[in-house]
Amino acid sequence: MLKISMISKGGFTVREAREEDIEAVIDINKRTLPENYPRFYFKLHLHNFPKAFLVAEMNGEIVGYIMCRVEYDSLYTNPSVVGRKGHIVSLAVLPKARRRGVATALMKKAMEAMKNVYGADEFYLEVRVSNMPAISLYKKLGFKAVKVLQKYYGDGEDAYLMARPA
Repeated sequence: MLKISMISKGGFTVREAREEDIEAVIDINKRTLPENYPRFYFKLHLHNFPKAFLVAEMNGEIVGYIMCRVEYDSLYTNPSVVGRKGHIVSLAVLPKARRRGVATALMKKAMEAMKNVYGADEFYLEVRVSNMPAISLYKKLGFKAVKVLQKYYGDGEDAYLMARPA
């Protein structure tokens, strides 16, 4: 069995999300991201990909989450190959918990689960072209921008579609 839980030097723990965490996850999503999802969407991902839906806790409080799924299609990193693509759907960390490695730990553990549990061959995500801290994190984790998605967000901002092999 894949061990997901970990305690970091930053004083937080990463673990698989549980049903009772959904309200805290939704609250973090609403407080930190302009893109919000309905409750059923979070529950659907928790039910279908529980090993890749993780939360970070600090002092007993959920301070971040990552929600992922795995899809089957041609790969962005090698379009001639059809495989399993691990999609990082949403990642958010409360401002008070940032710059402690929370997002990095969530990303690494989610990618590990998507590869080892769900058989992902590649990982991908969308990110606002203006979100330089996130783009920097993703580049450090080996992601590359493979295309620009014009007017991807509701407010008309473009997104980079970033991907990397698993």
